[in-house]
Amino acid sequence: MQDKQAIDQVTGTFFRIFNNIDHQPDWDLINSICIPQTIIIKKEGIHETVYNLESFVEPRKKILSDGSLTSFREWETKEETRITRNIAQRFSTYEKSGCLNGRSFHEKGYKFFQFIQTTGAGRSMQ
Repeated sequence: MQDKQAIDQVTGTFFRIFNNIDHQPDWDLINSICIPQTIIIKKEGIHETVYNLESFVEPRKKILSDGSLTSFREWETKEETRITRNIAQRFSTYEKSGCLNGRSFHEKGYKFFQFIQTTGAGRSMQ
C-alpha cells in the first residue's frame, strides 16, 4: 500500500508540474521525481520522438512561460498500476486542456510510466 501511495504521489506531481493555470510551473520538481537517466518517448502512429529529461522539459518550459500556452493543465483520469518488488508500471489515461496560440483545446491521451525504487536522497519511486 505504501508503494502504491508513493506512485500516486509521484504521478500526481508529474502531471502538476506542467500546469500554469494558477501558478508558474516548478521546474525543479521534475528533478526530484525523475532519475537523471530518464527517457521519455512520445509515440504518434508509427513515429516516435525520444527525449532525455532536459530535451523534454526545455520546449515545454518555453511555451508554458512565454505566453504561447496559457490556462494549461493535464490530469490523470484513470490508472492501472502493477508493482513487483522494486519496480512498477502504470498505465494512465489523462486529459489536457489549455489555450495554445490563442486557440482553446481539450484532448485525451495515454501515458505509460515505469518506476523504480531508488536509494537517492529524497527519492522513493522514480
